[in-house]
Amino acid sequence: MTVETAVWTDADRQAMARAFELARRGQYSTDPNPRVGCVLTNGGQVVGEGWHQRAGGPHAEAHALGVAGPAARGSTAYVTLEPCDHHGRTPPCSQALIDGGVARVVYALDDPNPLVAGQGAARLRAAGMRVDAGLMRAESEALNPGFLKRMRQGLPYVRVKVAASLDGHTALASGESRWITSRAARADGQRGRAMSSVVLTGVGTILADDPALNVRIEESDRQPLRVVLDSQLRTPSDSRVLQREGRVLILGTVDHADRRRSLERQGAEVVIVPARADRPDLVAVLRLLAERGANEIWVEAGAVLAGAFVRERLFDELVVYLAPSLLGADARPLLELPVLANLDDRIALRFAECRSVGDDLRITAVVG
Repeated sequence: MTVETAVWTDADRQAMARAFELARRGQYSTDPNPRVGCVLTNGGQVVGEGWHQRAGGPHAEAHALGVAGPAARGSTAYVTLEPCDHHGRTPPCSQALIDGGVARVVYALDDPNPLVAGQGAARLRAAGMRVDAGLMRAESEALNPGFLKRMRQGLPYVRVKVAASLDGHTALASGESRWITSRAARADGQRGRAMSSVVLTGVGTILADDPALNVRIEESDRQPLRVVLDSQLRTPSDSRVLQREGRVLILGTVDHADRRRSLERQGAEVVIVPARADRPDLVAVLRLLAERGANEIWVEAGAVLAGAFVRERLFDELVVYLAPSLLGADARPLLELPVLANLDDRIALRFAECRSVGDDLRITAVVG
């Protein structure tokens, strides 16, 4: 657990704030790695900056050290997460900081990855370096909620996204729903997809709307894994989700061999998972995705599946795009939830954010 070990100066705070600015540049590209930024200062001047730009590429510390060159010797490094201490696709950042002659390291949060978990800080201290931890810890928690939850709990961070009218409906009784929300809200939802490891839906949405579920914004060239929960493997082989670039994983509960082979011929991976109430067990699904390195899940599904995530308390955020329109009493509901016998049984949420997006509102609610 990170413990603050220093009295922070204005210079410390300013440099770490800049490191977070840099880290956010990797919000669409670092998955499954965490978003990390690094700033090196020497003699009151910034001598190097960097951020983790892409999984498999150099880490933030390596970028900053490369920019600083000889000026790194005797410097202070500000890093948004504890420097790593293991060989993965890149060498350990702790050793790079030592080799670069850095005198002091300030980092925001201990890395809960078992391959790090305090070992990076320990190596730095063993080399005689001053190490101070805990500056802007809350910001570090907010920057990488999925990575941190996966490392701590073996589960990804789940956002359930819905678009609704002001009276809480997602479509007319006929199923017509394009478009309830504005173009700006839909573009914002694209950014939600882009920052996620997985975009997840159910076969009902595939059959009704035939969505591609891919990312279509200039800021990102990475396609998240698209996951379809499909108990009986009913996804049509000509579905748009199978025609777009990127990986598709279909999770069923019954192995219909002919259907599976048809889907696999279209490039999909099919995995059979445990069932619960005639559909894929959501806990098993989330653990499987976490084991595959998924940090953040973006759920775009109908009222039944979205409601199941909420009802089973398997979500971290409910993201509602609310349009200034009314669809009437017989329109389809926001979420399919059980009838409550008394008010004490309600699902209590807390508003974390409310902001305008085009003509609509984006409301983010988290569990109370």
